[in-house]
Amino acid sequence: MRKLLLGDEAIAQGALDAGLSGVYAYPGTPSTEITEYIQLSPLARERAVHSRWSTNEKTAMEEALGMSFMGKRALVCMKHVGMNVCADPFVNSGMTGVNGGVIVLVADDPSMHSSQDEQDSRFYGKFAMVPIFEPSNQQEAYDMMAQAFEYSERVCLPVLMRVTTRMAHSRAVVEVKAEADEQKALNYNAAAQNWVLLPANARKRNDHVTAQQLQLEDDATRSPYNNYAEGSDHRLGIIASGIGYNYVCECFPDGCPYPLLKISQYPLPKALVRRMLDECSEVLIVEEGQPFIEDMVRGVADMKNVHGKLDGSLPRTGELNPDVVKKALGMESGQCFAPCEDVAPRPPALCQGCGHRDVYAALNEVLREYDNPRVFGDIGCYTLGFLPPYRAIHSCVDMGASITMAKGAADAGQWPAVAVIGDSTFTHSGMTGLLDAINENADITIIISDNLTTGMTGGQDSAGTNKFEAICRGLGLSDEHLRVVVPLPKNMQEITQAIRDEINYHGTSVIIPRRECMQTLQRHLKQKKAQAKS
Repeated sequence: MRKLLLGDEAIAQGALDAGLSGVYAYPGTPSTEITEYIQLSPLARERAVHSRWSTNEKTAMEEALGMSFMGKRALVCMKHVGMNVCADPFVNSGMTGVNGGVIVLVADDPSMHSSQDEQDSRFYGKFAMVPIFEPSNQQEAYDMMAQAFEYSERVCLPVLMRVTTRMAHSRAVVEVKAEADEQKALNYNAAAQNWVLLPANARKRNDHVTAQQLQLEDDATRSPYNNYAEGSDHRLGIIASGIGYNYVCECFPDGCPYPLLKISQYPLPKALVRRMLDECSEVLIVEEGQPFIEDMVRGVADMKNVHGKLDGSLPRTGELNPDVVKKALGMESGQCFAPCEDVAPRPPALCQGCGHRDVYAALNEVLREYDNPRVFGDIGCYTLGFLPPYRAIHSCVDMGASITMAKGAADAGQWPAVAVIGDSTFTHSGMTGLLDAINENADITIIISDNLTTGMTGGQDSAGTNKFEAICRGLGLSDEHLRVVVPLPKNMQEITQAIRDEINYHGTSVIIPRRECMQTLQRHLKQKKAQAKS
């Protein structure tokens, strides 16, 4: 059976066909479509595959480990910065090992299309001493899922699968199985001495996992996803990984004249690398992201003969494309991938009618009354409040940092210090910061701009919808300084007065402007009309 699938969709279909029992994720571009595909899958509904969004990536990883503990196959999905959030359970999962197979799918975002940085998640896999898979096309992404689950169970380790934006969001025809594998049966094979990471147990597991590394490298050397293609011209050898391999192939439609080593499974297959270094005068390394392979190759080679990102042959930042690779190969580029100079850049903006607009309009009006106010922003649609016409926030670092940075600024003597955070981001990483603020009665005003959804990534369910007042009270905030308003132009006087009052209260206060996201509202109205007609 053939299907036209995004890379993300191929991963999702591959997981379902491999007998998946649960996907755990927090929405984050470019990984979001994996979970959404599973949520809409008839097969997933028929088999009761878990697919509800998790509160954040850390909880997602831990929930997946719980499913694995009971012998079932679990998939964890996130974008690269989400790996920072789940680093604690991810790294420790290398020590616990797995019972049912676990794949941790991470979508990196070179060129930072929707991200704060360009981090390369392969370093996390190396650090945790777990196998890494990196598909080079959609078919391989689909096929790898079943093999990665099987490999995870065979070596009793989680598998990190890494893709990048272009792989996640490009389409190709994929050959899929006619029938999905059955889900694994519940079992009680997980040994407590492996999963209880007391030092005495953890030291034994650490010795075991460290000893496994030679076997993992040997497996990578023999992997069908790592192959060494002979070439007639040994003046140059090319090592390519992931979608970088695709770009190299595009440069040579009639076949690559140089030896070409494709790497899609790690640890680095050093035997294949040494073969290329022995056979070729020069080596070019083509990889998307940071010089992960290049750093390791330079450790075993004459640096003068190795070229890539570290010597400037390929750019250190941004995405690769066939033109960039052609230039590194000394070939003439057609510049077919160059941006069009006739199209003027269009900066993103908050949607017309968005409640965040009214929040920023009110906040700016009030803050004109104070000397040197500072507003600490967060990750979400409302980050666009940094841009004209509002220019309303002064920082945006990571999920949840608005509240903790505002508290730190207040600790330093700043007043007023205001935090602006969204509903989904608040439950993801903001609640602990609010607890710190309440415990010290920090002199900050927190605005939880609630649009009843995870708006930035397309309107997924938000974990705390209709619970924010209860959460704030449960953390110890007094009702007197918990205000709820409706962000509409007609309510501007009420909103500005609420902000003014809470800034002038020298303690921790929370204002919740609540109005549904315009995008989800339109979808809901269309659904109601369709239901009324039927």
